[in-house]
Amino acid sequence: MHGSSGLARSLDDAGLIDRYNLLIYPVILGSGKRVFRFADRDSQKLTLRESAAYSNGVIKAVYDVVR
Repeated sequence: MHGSSGLARSLDDAGLIDRYNLLIYPVILGSGKRVFRFADRDSQKLTLRESAAYSNGVIKAVYDVVR
């Protein structure tokens, strides 16, 4: 990932993120971008707080970080 994602990773590594607000867009080609590093997938604990699906295919998902 580029740009602000480096900042987000640094904040996450420091334990400074309490909530993720994600907008997930449908992708026809490609694999999209990873939100979390593959190595962190078992250690990252999240609880779904809110979600919504929109008519254009976008999904909003709000997750709280569980510590």
